[in-house]
Amino acid sequence: MTLRNFDPDAAAGAGSGIYGLPYTPEESRVVIVPVPFEATTSYGGGTSNGPSAIFEASKQVDLFDHETGRPFEAGIAMLPIPKKIARWNGEAKKLAHSGRKSAIAKVNAFGERVNDWVYEQTSSLLDEGKMAVIVGGDHSVPFGAIRAYAERYANLGILHLDAHADLRDAYEGFTWSHASIFHNVMTKIDGVTKLVQTGVRDLGVAESEMIDRSNGRIVTFFDADVAARKERGVPFAAIADDIVAALPHDIYLSWDIDGLDPTLCPGTGTPVPGGLSWNEAIGLLRAIRRSGKRIIGLDLCEVSPGETEWDANVGARLLYKMIGFALLTIIDAPPAPPPSPRSSRGVRGRGGRRAFGRDSARSR
Repeated sequence: MTLRNFDPDAAAGAGSGIYGLPYTPEESRVVIVPVPFEATTSYGGGTSNGPSAIFEASKQVDLFDHETGRPFEAGIAMLPIPKKIARWNGEAKKLAHSGRKSAIAKVNAFGERVNDWVYEQTSSLLDEGKMAVIVGGDHSVPFGAIRAYAERYANLGILHLDAHADLRDAYEGFTWSHASIFHNVMTKIDGVTKLVQTGVRDLGVAESEMIDRSNGRIVTFFDADVAARKERGVPFAAIADDIVAALPHDIYLSWDIDGLDPTLCPGTGTPVPGGLSWNEAIGLLRAIRRSGKRIIGLDLCEVSPGETEWDANVGARLLYKMIGFALLTIIDAPPAPPPSPRSSRGVRGRGGRRAFGRDSARSR
């Protein structure tokens, strides 16, 4: 199959890429980096199988989208499942579940290695002018990607969709726990100036205190508060506009599938009642586009194949919507301030910022 004779309405061909597309990573504007790592999952497991399950389910997704048009024309490809990360995952999971305190440091070392690998993959893609998209794996895996984006975008904001605040300090002793991703981001990456959370309905005392002490750097739209506003007749579109208004111009999406209503993701490792409906999640993307702000990068984590392909089906469709709206917002957004050169300000003690290449994508 070649680009010349590719039919977007045909069934996915044998040997085709993600979403049945014929693109190679070199030909693609959007490159998906699979990270099959879940060593610190603390309840249900299986999210290390998320990237491969999403890849297979993606071939059932129709490529034309009523809202975003033809995002596939920009080129979307997924890198091969990295055997090295899968091997590290197996070794780290055995250590993490051994019950030995001496194993914690070794698991943390694996987490550092994953962070560095994701950072290098993301940095390389951004330097080539591509949008790097991380697919987990548990929610610890995007740290390296966020670090790379923060080096390249001044005043970066994160829109975090999740059932959990993920602000725990070294949960269960694991520095790079899935429950600690945004504690790590907000204490280790200076370039992230704002974290806006929604869908949150589970958090601890220390997490609540961290939000309160953040002086507005962390803004959480708790699920219960959103539900109460809807009960009073406030349309979700207005709530979504409020959420987006709290973000700066350049937005990185970090979405845990369990931020959705668990009927959409019953296999995810830590489901919680409540959450956003499908249309509300997409409504957040619509609100970003309405605002004139832009989505410069994203990750989707914690998709865990259950007894059926439903979780992967939802994950593949959500990922396609996220990519489609990201491309549209880059086309629509007014020019951003000139990018800063890479300097020494990304992670505390390391990093800088530089914007990725083209500010347009092929879409009609």
